[in-house]
Amino acid sequence: MKFTTSLAILLLSGNMSYASSLAVYQDNTFYTFTPKNNFLGFSKGLKARCGGSTLPMEITTSCPSDDRLCQVMTDLKNVEQKLQAVQHNSKFLKQLASLPQPTTVDATFLIESAKELGNAQARLLEEEKGLRQEAEMKESAFDKQAPSRHAIKSVKRCDQELDLTLPYGYVSFSTAYEADIEDEKEVEVTQYLSITNRSGIDIEADSAMFYYRDAHQTVYPTHFYPWVVRKYEPMPLVAKRAKGKREQMDMLMMAEQRAAPSVSYEDAREYKIDKLVLPSTGVPLEIKVVRWKAPLSCEIRAYPYTNTQAFHVCSFEPKYQIEHNQWKVNSSQELINEKAQGEYREGRYDIYTKVEEDINIVRKPIVNKERETGIFGGTVRKKDGYRISITNKSDKVKTLTLIERIPTSTTEEITSKLLSINSKKKVDYNILKEGQIEIKLTLAPHEMKKIEVLFELSYDKDLKVKY
Repeated sequence: MKFTTSLAILLLSGNMSYASSLAVYQDNTFYTFTPKNNFLGFSKGLKARCGGSTLPMEITTSCPSDDRLCQVMTDLKNVEQKLQAVQHNSKFLKQLASLPQPTTVDATFLIESAKELGNAQARLLEEEKGLRQEAEMKESAFDKQAPSRHAIKSVKRCDQELDLTLPYGYVSFSTAYEADIEDEKEVEVTQYLSITNRSGIDIEADSAMFYYRDAHQTVYPTHFYPWVVRKYEPMPLVAKRAKGKREQMDMLMMAEQRAAPSVSYEDAREYKIDKLVLPSTGVPLEIKVVRWKAPLSCEIRAYPYTNTQAFHVCSFEPKYQIEHNQWKVNSSQELINEKAQGEYREGRYDIYTKVEEDINIVRKPIVNKERETGIFGGTVRKKDGYRISITNKSDKVKTLTLIERIPTSTTEEITSKLLSINSKKKVDYNILKEGQIEIKLTLAPHEMKKIEVLFELSYDKDLKVKY
């Protein structure tokens, strides 16, 4: 099923033919429009076709005065010309100061001349410094908008639709997600499309499509070949040359099989914008794609065996496919996390919203003297375990889920079993697959709970184990 989202500001009739179009893929961008003249922009690496024929391009020293980037470049050149003029004036003053002095010296005149000369040089140096900084800022600003400072034009004007192919990265887009979890019972998800143009060409398209796939894809031909079962025959002893020939044949057969790798193809995610105005500014244009709500469940969770830091995780069933796993999370007007991470898990989507600072967890193995190892017949039964201390430092009740584990075995030679989970107060826990233990806890304000987990490993006394 193809997922297509319309971002139309103005919905146009489907029967209307577009005068200009833009198609952005992950590897190329295609822009079709009717040019006003043969000036294209400040770009490079373009491929142009007019009426199906390749259109040659060349660098030009001039550009239309009404073009936005041409005005930016003209402003930059004016500043550079002023800088050069100041530099020449400063150089002339230095030469003037180095001229031979007259034999008859008027001290008062000489002092006044030196002052004026010094003041003039200081003003020129300060002006030069300011113009150089201004020129550098304008150069940096222009370079963010275009890949080249040279104007480019087609050798001849195209009176038909001009098809431009822009290199990778000149026009790019990405998706961003924002989640509002004000009451932790419902999430409002907003998806945005962020588009950036730094091609050096100001784009105006009646219809723009954005595809999360490459325009050029290579799919190798794949054909059926039978899976043959043969009677086993020991390889006869033959000369090395014959053996080498047989190996070559085997390698050719293997190469033929490898020449057709399996290709996984997913339906592309597509976005459409009508009447898109996308100047080449290098500044992302952000547009809201879609907004939807879904039931939400949140909890505090911790995995003490790998990380003693507790965290909040919220789970929901997405209405649309999630394409990007970094989120901005809000709770009403409060920012929770600007770079929260998410993932698909067991048919739902989890967002890891924030660290739980009020829960302190300490996990320690049981010391050696408390371990018991016995040999019954030829079997070793080794008891082991760990203790967990969980403290609620806040003034509020905290409910959390601890995910713990005991060793699990993949061989019949080693068995592992849970002996006990002990605490002063009854602990609610479940034993899941692969040795996973899920412990549900409720902590009163400033309460601390200690939990002891004991397990036993059984294996042959001559067997060495590690875990």
